Amino acid sequence: MNMLIAAVSLFVNGFGVYLTIQANIGAGPWDVLNLGLAKTLGILYGTASVAVSYTILGIDIALKEPIGIAMFIDAFVVGKAVDLFNRINLVPKCNGLLTGIPVMILGLVIMAYTQYTYMSASLGCGPRDTLLVALAKRAGKIPIGVVSISLLSLATFIGWLLGGPVGIGTLICAFATGPIMQFAFTSVKFDATTVHHQHLTDSVRIFAHRAGKVA
Repeated sequence: MNMLIAAVSLFVNGFGVYLTIQANIGAGPWDVLNLGLAKTLGILYGTASVAVSYTILGIDIALKEPIGIAMFIDAFVVGKAVDLFNRINLVPKCNGLLTGIPVMILGLVIMAYTQYTYMSASLGCGPRDTLLVALAKRAGKIPIGVVSISLLSLATFIGWLLGGPVGIGTLICAFATGPIMQFAFTSVKFDATTVHHQHLTDSVRIFAHRAGKVA
């Protein structure tokens, strides 16, 4: 059940990401990288997103960070959900700030609430969040906020070099995502620090046990 909750949450999260892109006023830092990579290689956004996500997941594993099964779901579902919404052209691209900013904010709100339901499943954090924590632990006395800004700036810079869209929306994503997420978590009385995520090996063991009972 938790795996289904995580998968559905991440699919809807992909819709939020899709809206921030369709706002057409500059993508979020990681999406600047994904879109730049997609443009350079001539591939779908989702394919680029999956490639980046699994690369980061590989780094997380190399750094010996806790890995949950939802991290693998996250790495695939979100990017491919965006591809689906692009294919059916669910929301046309905005043509100015007047429509772009509200669509961007709506996307961030959807992402914040689905982050809550996704984290509630307790099956692991996303690859990027795990990487941030891993780098912060190794950064000594450097605050995690500084590490986060540095990581997002690097993703944005590389994405911009590859032709990714940078604009006011990039700044909105960089600086409004945190406060919007905090508002969402507060509104549902959710404390992310109290969640104890299930390790991948435990998830596999539970799945195997249930499969054995069914057989």
